[in-house]
Amino acid sequence: MVNFTMDAILLILLKKLLACPAGYGRVFAGAATGAAMTCIAIVIFRKTPVLRFVVFHGVINVVMMKAGLGIKWGRELFRGWVLLYIESFLLGGVFQFVQQYIRRGSMFFLLAVISYYLVSVIWKIILFFSEKGNRYCEVEVFFGKKNDRLRGLIDTGNTLSDTISNDPVSIIDRASVRRLTEEKKPERFRYISYHSIGKKEGVMPAFRLDKMQIIRDGNKINVEHPLVAVSEEELGSENYQMIINPDILTGGKKNGDKSGSSTSV
Repeated sequence: MVNFTMDAILLILLKKLLACPAGYGRVFAGAATGAAMTCIAIVIFRKTPVLRFVVFHGVINVVMMKAGLGIKWGRELFRGWVLLYIESFLLGGVFQFVQQYIRRGSMFFLLAVISYYLVSVIWKIILFFSEKGNRYCEVEVFFGKKNDRLRGLIDTGNTLSDTISNDPVSIIDRASVRRLTEEKKPERFRYISYHSIGKKEGVMPAFRLDKMQIIRDGNKINVEHPLVAVSEEELGSENYQMIINPDILTGGKKNGDKSGSSTSV
C-alpha cells in the first residue's frame, strides 16, 4: 500500500507537469501496476542486486508511466523518466522534512498528502522562475472554420478560473475575437470576475474555443475547448494578443474534464 501511494503521487505530479490527458482511474491503475511489479521484482531478484536495480529503474518505471499516463516512446518518455526521478528526490526530501513533525507511523497517509501539496507548490515556484526569461509563445486558436496565429504571454499572475467548471481561463484581445467569430458566433458566453491593481473589480465575457495549440520551445500542447475571456482593453505594449493561464501548461486544472483537456505533442 505504501508503494502504491507513493507511485500514485509521483504519477499525479507527472501528469500535471506533462499536461497528460489520462484520467485518474488510469493513473491509479498505473500506480498499482508499478507497486505490484516492485513486489514481484524484490522476490525474484533478491539475490541479484545489480539486476534488481536495472529492473527497478529501467523497466518498472517505464511500464508505470506507459500504463498510467500513456506517454509515447521517444523524447517525451525520456523527459517523463527524468522528471519522475526529480520528483522522487524532491518528494523524498519533503517527506523526511515533514516527518520530523509528525512521528506516528499511523500518520503515513497524512504525511503523503502534505508532501504532495508541498511538492506541487515547489514545482509552481520552479516554473515561475524558469518562465521569467521564456514567457512568450506562439498560439494557434481555432473556432468554427476560422483559425488565427497569435503571440501569447504566459503569465503566472493570471489565476483566472471559471467558478462553475474550475477550468483555467486565458485572456484574448477583442480584435482577435472579431476575426475568429466573423462566420460563427459563440452560442453562449460566461462572465468571469476579475480585479487588477489600481482598478475596480469587473467582469469579462468568456466562451470556449474549439481548440488551442500552444507552441513553445519546439513543443506543442493541444488544448481542447479552452475557456477564453475577451479583454476590453489593450493587453500590453509588448505586441502579444493573448495571456495564457499557466495552469493549462501544467495540466493544473481537472484535465479529466473533457471540456478542457490538454495533451503534449
